[in-house]
Amino acid sequence: MRTIALVATLLLLGACGQKAQLKPLEGNALPPAPFGSEVRPDADDLLELKPQAAPERSVELRTRSEEREDDPFDLPPE
Repeated sequence: MRTIALVATLLLLGACGQKAQLKPLEGNALPPAPFGSEVRPDADDLLELKPQAAPERSVELRTRSEEREDDPFDLPPE
């Protein structure tokens, strides 16, 4: 019984990583072209992240300890 559950779990996990071309379901269409654009985006264009959705990370590291500035909102509890 445990073997069957293990095999079923492995098969389900294997199916999760499948990559295939995305297509709309039958009878459905992709969204219309944005206002002012003549080109209708395909599925890959719609899945592409905008720069605001995934900004580049700043990797600036502090090389030495620095004195913290006074924070006017860091108040003691009342």
